[in-house]
Order: sequence, then structure tokens, then C-alpha cells
Amino acid sequence: MPVDINCDMGESFGAYQIGADDAVLPHITSANIACGFHGGDPTVMRNTVAAASKLGVAIGAHPSLPDLVGFGRRAMQVTAQEVYDLMIYQIGALLGFTRAAGVALRHVKPHGALYNMAAAQQPLADAIARAVRDVDSELILFGLAGNYMLTAAKRAGIRAASEVFADRNYLKDGALVPRSRPDAMVLDVEEAVRRAIRMVREGVVADVEGNDMPIRADTICVHGDGPHAPEIARALREGFGAAGIQVLAISAPNQ
Repeated sequence: MPVDINCDMGESFGAYQIGADDAVLPHITSANIACGFHGGDPTVMRNTVAAASKLGVAIGAHPSLPDLVGFGRRAMQVTAQEVYDLMIYQIGALLGFTRAAGVALRHVKPHGALYNMAAAQQPLADAIARAVRDVDSELILFGLAGNYMLTAAKRAGIRAASEVFADRNYLKDGALVPRSRPDAMVLDVEEAVRRAIRMVREGVVADVEGNDMPIRADTICVHGDGPHAPEIARALREGFGAAGIQVLAISAPNQ
């Protein structure tokens, strides 16, 4: 099976530069573009859409909780209705830029705390899936492998992509290791590639206790704000090629 490589990007705003988007873009097939609530601003959104479109990279919205100071990585007390409204608002913002550029919006991937909260709380996952459907039922929802967003997408009648992470470690229940822990990130590039190939080829990943657990890898994420994002993205693309694994956007016509 082919695999998609996605990256969270367009997270700079105003005078603040976050990530190395230009260095990452040539190696990925899907770009998750921040919509202004955790990063990004209108100009960054427009420029990132243009850069991704120029390279034929599939464009997706990357909505979050309204937490610019905390980069969207702090949990907030929000209702399912509030989450629905936040999703509609942010997806609509990026959709405006894609339409103005004459390109398609292909997918949606929630960011940070919202992503993790929805993976563990069915009402929030359902609200996200309904919002995606109500904006455009052809959009694909990216969700953490084995968790609520994937089943919520099925209930909403939209397509989902099971997402895995090259640069994050997993707990034994399939959740991501919290960023507050020192072992949250996979910092060794070669190790990240080895893990990614196993996830795609064998459908397993080792948790932090060293035990293999099953996992489905439709799309694999590289965090754009990570210190080694360009190196990991390039190494993943090269490693998949050497392993005979086709890299293709999840939204490509034959996927």
C-alpha cells in the first residue's frame, strides 16, 4: 500500500518564524496549514497555499483551539458545540484562500490539544467529523490511528485517514506520549525512518515499553516545528523509496 507524508505547516505569524516550511515541502505529499488560532495569519495562509500548490502538495486545514500563546497545545474546557463552531470557522478561512488560488482543499487535521482531546472524547470527535462533513463531505479527516476520530468520521459518512507519527513515541494504549515527558519525541532521524517503515510494511510500532502494537498507517506526520523536520521529511521520502514503498497523497484519485 502507498503511504502519504503530511506535515503541519504555515504556523508562522506576524514577525515570528516557526518551522522550515520551504525545506520540508519538497519531501511531503500533504500539507496541514494552520488557520490562525494556534499559528498562521492571513498572509502566511495565502503564501503557504501558494507554495504547496506550486509543488503539487495536497492542501488541508489544520484547525486548533484558540490558543496562540500556548501554540494550541494546552487543553481547554470546550463543549462539543464550541468545537463544531471552531472547526467551521477555521476550515472556512482556509477554504477561502484555496478557492482564491484556484486549488482544492483536500483534508482536515485538527491540531495539538484539540487533536488529542478528540482522540479520547467521542463527543468532541463527533463534533469535528460533523463540521468537516458540513463544510464539504469530500474532505478527508486525519485522525490518530485506532481512536475516536476515525469512527466518528465513519458515523458522519466521510472518509478518514489513519495517522501515525514518525517523530513521536506511543503509550501502550496507542495514545501519544505527552509532550511533558522527556521521551515524547523521536529525535534520531534514522530511528524515525525505521519505525515509519515498520508501521507501513508490518502494521506495528513499538510502544515506550518496547512492545509491538498494531497500527494502521495511511498517512505519516512530520511536525513542521520540530528541530529536525527537514531532515526527517527528506529521510522518510528516501527511506520509503529504498524500501519500495510508494509515497502518494491520501487524496490522490487512485487512493
